[in-house]
Amino acid sequence: MEPFPSALEMTRRLISLDSSNPPGREEACALYLGGLLEKAGWSVQRLDLSPGRPNLLARLPGQGPEPPLCLCGHLDTVPLGAAPWSHDPHGAQVEDGRVYGRGSSDMKSGLAAMVSAARRLAALPAGPGGLLLLLCSDEENGCGGSRLLAGQPQVLGGAGALIVAEPTDNQPYLGHKGALWLQATYGGKAAHGSMPEQGDNAILKAARGVARLEAWRPAPEHPQLGRTSLNIGTISGGTRINMVPDRASLGLDLRTLPGQDHGQLTAEVADLLGPEAALEVLSGMPGMWTEPGHPWVREVYDVLEGLAGRRPAPQGGRYFTDGGVLHGAWGGLPTLILGPGEPTQAHQTDEWCLLGNIELAVEIYFEIARRWRGV
Repeated sequence: MEPFPSALEMTRRLISLDSSNPPGREEACALYLGGLLEKAGWSVQRLDLSPGRPNLLARLPGQGPEPPLCLCGHLDTVPLGAAPWSHDPHGAQVEDGRVYGRGSSDMKSGLAAMVSAARRLAALPAGPGGLLLLLCSDEENGCGGSRLLAGQPQVLGGAGALIVAEPTDNQPYLGHKGALWLQATYGGKAAHGSMPEQGDNAILKAARGVARLEAWRPAPEHPQLGRTSLNIGTISGGTRINMVPDRASLGLDLRTLPGQDHGQLTAEVADLLGPEAALEVLSGMPGMWTEPGHPWVREVYDVLEGLAGRRPAPQGGRYFTDGGVLHGAWGGLPTLILGPGEPTQAHQTDEWCLLGNIELAVEIYFEIARRWRGV
């Protein structure tokens, strides 16, 4: 029988499989990991977001009535970008204690570490606690895979706690901000550029809206996540330099706090932009937070202190994850973001992950899940 690959071998294999989103090429990664999980003794179920874009649900049932611990990761990556790479983005080159390539940190190393731990867990005697492993498609484009699963609770089932293997340098994040994406559109009246008084300049209206947004300081403030932030990411308007523009639009990216009402925030932004702006909600992703005093979180901190030599400090992430969707779908269960990738490497040219972090993540996932399983 062919030997089970190491976590590094799995990471390198996954990097070699292009799962860029768009267009979304997750199937090869799903087939590879699903086959390994089945070989290890897990039962694997597939639910497609669209043809060739699977989500996998792998289960290792427990003997008790309590819901399982869920480990979650996403199969897709962002595209390569326009800048040239000095390492082959799908070559998975190992150099100076790092593995290079698209997805090395975000988050194919996390997937590999979870599946490596899953193999060892399946070899243990059955315990009272069950385990669930979710491999999702389309995280990088609005968490389409986890949204699909959240919308089918009869397929997803329940969970008692959740770990999402996004890059955190193996330090547990207690939560992250949400995201609210809006588009504001202003209308005007076209006229000849030499006679601007005969037109109604939509760009000037948008500019006044931008000035009001710049001065906005939304409340409240979270002790670890800070304040709601606003980025004006796009602005467009006009068709020719010698015409008064009759249309202008702004693309707004708000990063929101856990529990913050997106509807209320949208109304606040609408007031600032003024009645001339037509405001459309493009996307809304929830934030999440788990208190550091939760008993399971304290147990995870114990595991990290034992394996990594230091007790984690409470902190959170700025990016959103599948965890925000699943956290809400499961009624606000305790959730941690915890993965071997380097957070600053996500979406970067020449992305890399430390080899030592991958092996440490295997031990972390194994020990947390072993305790949950009760063996």
